[in-house]
Amino acid sequence: MTRVDYYNDPNAPKANSIAVAVSAFIQDDEGRILMIRRTDNDLYSIPGGQLELGETLAEAAVREVREETGIECEVTGVIGLYSDPKHVIAYDDGEVRQEFSICFHARQIGGDLRKSSESSEVIWIEAIALNDLQIHPSIRLRIEHATNQPTTVHFT
Repeated sequence: MTRVDYYNDPNAPKANSIAVAVSAFIQDDEGRILMIRRTDNDLYSIPGGQLELGETLAEAAVREVREETGIECEVTGVIGLYSDPKHVIAYDDGEVRQEFSICFHARQIGGDLRKSSESSEVIWIEAIALNDLQIHPSIRLRIEHATNQPTTVHFT
């Protein structure tokens, strides 16, 4: 399934659904950030995905990181709650979701980098090199919140 993210776009389609999503911001011992290149929109992102029935938000974040990157992690805090109605995600099946995502701080506890069906590339990258990557503004905001104001919980 492919997706198109719209942000502050007056021509964006109207949302027709909402789903709970999670993401995780992880840095290694050298301060590099764990990033994936998504297969559904070809943009770089921190790992994340949709909450499944029967799991907690933290369990969903740990599962998504493992599935998309091969990295085992544990959640250590909350970066923010993101529900901006000006950010909608259109899928090729006609679903248009309003953003609703909880972003967590997490730390690696094991695993090795590997690609998946959801990630064509998995990398540890220096923060300064993020400017060279195509990253959606909503993900850049999460990274900014995580790095510049790590002890504040953000609401958008």
